[in-house]
Amino acid sequence: MSLVNNLISPLDIRVSIADRFKRIRLDQNVSQEQLAERSGVSLGSLRRFESKGEISLKSLVRLAISLNRAQDFDSLFQIAEEIDLSKPRQRASRGTK
Repeated sequence: MSLVNNLISPLDIRVSIADRFKRIRLDQNVSQEQLAERSGVSLGSLRRFESKGEISLKSLVRLAISLNRAQDFDSLFQIAEEIDLSKPRQRASRGTK
């Protein structure tokens, strides 16, 4: 099985998310210090996220909630079709014959 070729690197994705997040924070006129205090995320973690795109998922969720943007996670990993939870699950094949 071949991997799908992604044209964007993990670093590019993280930095893009961090840049958009910083823009939202600034648009809401919230300082890093205010957001760190409001969210419970350390100022160092917030600064590292905005500069390098590095943050834990738990901290990212806390920051998003503090900026009233938790709904942004709703579109992450969307499934194209509804799943019928009454059907038994099937295991994925191992790709060997």
